[in-house]
Amino acid sequence: PLPLAAAAMVLSVAIGAPIGALAAARRGGPADTAVMGLTQVGVAIPNFWFAVLLVMAFSTGLRWFTAGGFPGWDAGLWPALKALTLPSLALAVPQAAIIARVTRSALIDTLAEDYMRTARAKGLSRSQALWRHGLPNALIPLLTILGLQFPYLLAGSVIIENVFFLPGLGRLVLQAITQRDLIVVQGVVMLLVFAVVATTFLIDVAYVLVDPRLRGKRGS
Repeated sequence: PLPLAAAAMVLSVAIGAPIGALAAARRGGPADTAVMGLTQVGVAIPNFWFAVLLVMAFSTGLRWFTAGGFPGWDAGLWPALKALTLPSLALAVPQAAIIARVTRSALIDTLAEDYMRTARAKGLSRSQALWRHGLPNALIPLLTILGLQFPYLLAGSVIIENVFFLPGLGRLVLQAITQRDLIVVQGVVMLLVFAVVATTFLIDVAYVLVDPRLRGKRGS
């Protein structure tokens, strides 16, 4: 589930962060209300049920994607990415709803800071100040929620792999559990634990990269 979880994390940020920024920029307006309503629905939808809906809509109905299976990377980049599109969306959309709400909250708090008022006083519009100064300073809460979401994405990948019949560690560990193969289960669990620890370390490194104050404290 590692590639699937990583793809879902990238996709959730690509969907959730801009939507959250839009809601913050249009706070109290129709766009903000619509975004908050959609994110509430997204948080409430289980990813496996959303996966079934995606299969019914885009595989059975529109026939844009296959209902399951993975052709392998040897078949080409596009067929492989196409096979991972629906599983990644099934994992990413509920997490994107959480990211959108966190981004909106962080940006609303940022808009009240003195440097944002200074940027507006220098002639920047509300949207320009939001994107140039607000969003970079709101990355810390976003990084925090990403670090907390990654274990849930890994756990969800185990289920999604079985929904879409994808070969991976998720199906392997479930087969090992049914066959009582404890050696395989222990190996997969240790690998997933290492992935979570490595992701947490990368999030800590990203804190230092996006917040100059942390670099100053380390240098002092």
